[in-house]
Amino acid sequence: MEATQFLAIQTETYKLGFIGAGKMAESIAKGAVQSGFLPPPRISTSIHSNPARRLPFDSLGVKVLPQNRNVVEESDVVIFSVKPQVVRDVVLELRPLLTKDKLLVSIAAGTKLKDLQEWAGHSRFIRVVPNTPSAVGEAASVMCLGGAATEEDGELVAKLFGSVGKIWRADEKLFDAIVGLSGSGPAYIYLAIEALADGGVAAGLPRELAMGLASQTVLGAASMASKTGKHPGQLKDDVASPGGTTIAGIHELEKGGFRGTLMNAVAAAAKRSRELSQS
Repeated sequence: MEATQFLAIQTETYKLGFIGAGKMAESIAKGAVQSGFLPPPRISTSIHSNPARRLPFDSLGVKVLPQNRNVVEESDVVIFSVKPQVVRDVVLELRPLLTKDKLLVSIAAGTKLKDLQEWAGHSRFIRVVPNTPSAVGEAASVMCLGGAATEEDGELVAKLFGSVGKIWRADEKLFDAIVGLSGSGPAYIYLAIEALADGGVAAGLPRELAMGLASQTVLGAASMASKTGKHPGQLKDDVASPGGTTIAGIHELEKGGFRGTLMNAVAAAAKRSRELSQS
């Protein structure tokens, strides 16, 4: 096996580098530091187009190096957190430095492992689809291991992304559907929060109170679904008493095709993800 030729990453001492210093890289670095998973001096990145991006990394104590090549040379684990349209050029440019003793990770949307491995010249690669709640430590991330990534590599990446939320493992063929659900899903929920708050205002609540109640209600409901292990249908039935207020509201949602509309949104986003990854 190709993987047996690779050096194991030393989990107690390894260094992590971000190629691309955007919001997602910031969120992951912040989670790793604040959870105590990695001390700031073991994390690095470089800033190019936008000098303002330096501030959040400086405030974390993360090293900001002059060039991408310096980050790769410094790191045992390299995360490509650049925009999808530039990931090919960036990986190809750094290829001479992407030796097989380095574990490579990509969070670039829609970029397949097959292509990443070809550009890098080896298959010790892991692809991760995180989402924006990484910023508050509540990410829903999914990963898939490349051809030569070891189980130990997978565990290391799972622990890293576990510092900013929850992570699952799935076959790459499911990633477009995952993008449609957890990648785009936060935006659907923001719409729902805004609509709930608007409904509260329409019913006479002050805007600030309505928004606070809507946000906390969604957070509480999600926590119930996540932590109790109960089916959401059961949790819904627990709230909806006979002839009560909740069932009256649910009736209106069903008349409006609420569930079908959400299902269609996930399917449409998954379809668009497939189109983008094939372009």
